[in-house]
Amino acid sequence: MNYLTNDKLVIVGAGGMIGSNMVQSALMLGLTPNICLYDIFEPGVHGVYDEMAQCAFPGANLSYTTDPAKAFTGAKYIISSGGAPRKEGMTREDLLKGNCKIAAEFGDNIKKYCPNVEHVVVIFNPADVTALTTLIHSGLKPNQLTSLAALDSTRLQQALAEEFGVQQDKVTGAHTYGGHGEQMAVFASQVKIDGKPLAEKGLSTERWEEIKHHTVQGGSNIIKLRGRSSFQSPAYNAVKMIQAAMGGDKFTLPAGCYVCNDKLGFKNVMMAMPTTIDKTGVHFTEPTGTKEEIDGLQKSYEHLCKMRDEIVELGIIPAVDKWKEMNPNL
Repeated sequence: MNYLTNDKLVIVGAGGMIGSNMVQSALMLGLTPNICLYDIFEPGVHGVYDEMAQCAFPGANLSYTTDPAKAFTGAKYIISSGGAPRKEGMTREDLLKGNCKIAAEFGDNIKKYCPNVEHVVVIFNPADVTALTTLIHSGLKPNQLTSLAALDSTRLQQALAEEFGVQQDKVTGAHTYGGHGEQMAVFASQVKIDGKPLAEKGLSTERWEEIKHHTVQGGSNIIKLRGRSSFQSPAYNAVKMIQAAMGGDKFTLPAGCYVCNDKLGFKNVMMAMPTTIDKTGVHFTEPTGTKEEIDGLQKSYEHLCKMRDEIVELGIIPAVDKWKEMNPNL
């Protein structure tokens, strides 16, 4: 089997459903034979390792561990789904605090064991602030770390494809920007349906609002249908992101990236933007949209700032003016 690279890829949270699907996707896409499965729950990660070994991928060199030193040392690429899900009785602050503490430790492990890592993808929620926390603690350059945001855009793409009865890849420009959550900004002005602008397709305002709502609630809809949160789609999109960073096909769906741009007025946040991920990392451009869409993006940015400030108050990251002391690349 031909692999894209022989570099070490670490899957954090490999004992879970997203993590195990990431391992399988990475092997099926031929990213690298050298994959380390890391999780704090030994029976789970051991079981995933056994199953992947029993798939008998030619040339695969799998390992598993609960030891961060063993997992991270020598890593060139990392994807982390290693957060905790929200459980009954937990408040939003509980999830924010708990997962950002995990993200801080994750970033510390990167700085300690693999400071020469090439690219890191963070996908555990709330992804915008867990990724920001990881970036600050890791010492990495902003172009070396991304968070999952494409899933919101592929949900919008699916809804529009079904609305107009076309193959899904015939829907282009269906993107969401800003936060990965209910405050996301859904853009319509650049959408084309089989080459024809959405504005010329006769979609009513009421129906567009329904499609937007369905997109924003896409994760909740999966839970209602399957009885559990989505795992296949986030796993696949995350692996495609790291594949691009390894030198594979460019990833051009929106990704969460660090934005500090005076011209745009967006500063010191991780947020979904028009991005490209390639071997040189992630690069973003200015979003194009109507005034209403840009206003929606501004509101999403303001929400992200509030979440950022919450984790500053919790003491998980320092105040913005102190970030450079922890990460000179910011």
